[in-house]
Amino acid sequence: MPLKNNVILITGAGGGLGSTAALTLAKHGAHIILLDKSIPKLEKIYDAIVAANAPEPIMYPFDLAGATENDYQELANRIEEKYGVLHGLLHSAVEFSAFTPLALHSTKDWGHTLNVNLNAPFLLTRVLLPVLQKSEHASIVFTSDSSARLAHAYTGAYGVSKIGMEGLAKILAEELEAAQKIRVNVLVPGPVDSPLRKRAYPAEDKTKLPAMEDLAGAYLHLFTSQSIAITGQVIDARTFHL
Repeated sequence: MPLKNNVILITGAGGGLGSTAALTLAKHGAHIILLDKSIPKLEKIYDAIVAANAPEPIMYPFDLAGATENDYQELANRIEEKYGVLHGLLHSAVEFSAFTPLALHSTKDWGHTLNVNLNAPFLLTRVLLPVLQKSEHASIVFTSDSSARLAHAYTGAYGVSKIGMEGLAKILAEELEAAQKIRVNVLVPGPVDSPLRKRAYPAEDKTKLPAMEDLAGAYLHLFTSQSIAITGQVIDARTFHL
């Protein structure tokens, strides 16, 4: 149980990749804080973790787009009061509606997407840094996209947010590297049979894609002691090998 007694917060924990990561890490001993705006989805992954005889997780309903700075700080305070320390933070929440030309992109969708995919990771990371620094070795993982650095047409706010998020992760990794307490990396899942992939490419033959469970090894690597010396890196699950 390499993650025994470790406390890890996962955003978008009710989503496809978020729930996969939550169940994977919980099965290896982690106490998971499940954060998502959908209570039914939170209950589903909560039940799955309990059914696996893993440590009982905590459900924390939270709307990343609508939360205020005070809401974020209250979350950090509650984690510190209950656990005293945080060992891991996985940014897995994502907002994507459809491929859209910039000329037709609505201001509302633009702002909402950037709030969830870029502003929320910044705000959440900032308020949680003090409690993460109480861990001997903590891991922050941002979830990106295989096409982020290519800036494809029609990816709109989603594409911009992922490009910005990778920059945020790189800057944060360099700022924290000297202290050697918190490592910061980016995980690129690649095309997998996930709910997001189904929305983006509805006509695609999903039977030819890897299952979400195939990412288990990458999640374990990034949150266990195997990755202590690794920071500021982009880990592509398609080429990842232990």
